[in-house]
Amino acid sequence: MDALQTGRITFIRSPRADDAAEWIELVRASRRFHAPWISAASTPEAFEAFLRRNEAAEFEAFVICRRHDGAIVGSTNLSQIFMGPFRSAYMGYWAGAPYAGQGYMTEGVGLVLTHAFRAMGLHRVEANLQPENAASRALVQRLGFTQEGYSPRYLKIAGRWRDHERWAILSENWRPSRARRASAK
Repeated sequence: MDALQTGRITFIRSPRADDAAEWIELVRASRRFHAPWISAASTPEAFEAFLRRNEAAEFEAFVICRRHDGAIVGSTNLSQIFMGPFRSAYMGYWAGAPYAGQGYMTEGVGLVLTHAFRAMGLHRVEANLQPENAASRALVQRLGFTQEGYSPRYLKIAGRWRDHERWAILSENWRPSRARRASAK
């Protein structure tokens, strides 16, 4: 995917092999911030595996970059992409600790949603988050997701089965302007 640059403060693009050093440095600098929510690729081998996974039809990853200097501020991905009559995907995302709380993720994830609904033709995107992750919940709420349920011991992260809330947004409910307004605050 070429870069999508309709954002005020961010743009998104596909990850590249030459992102490895910057990505790994950001993940390692954010390790304490991410625990226990995620475990992103933090070694050259894990990053290479991530890039190989991105070649699969059912997975599409994006780096969220700061517009003025191109720095990677976070990442998001669409996984288990189902086309046909289902037209759905799961979304995962993370922000680098130095960039948290500055609107980058709201705008970047918003760009990915626009890509998912317009370019890919998806109908539904689901995000599953741990109940204790207030920042993640606030992000999906700002973007217009609706909570659909609760799944005990849903996903194994950092060696533990963790409960998750299920949030989703449908294409007809997506308003790109919501992300622009929220990131401007």
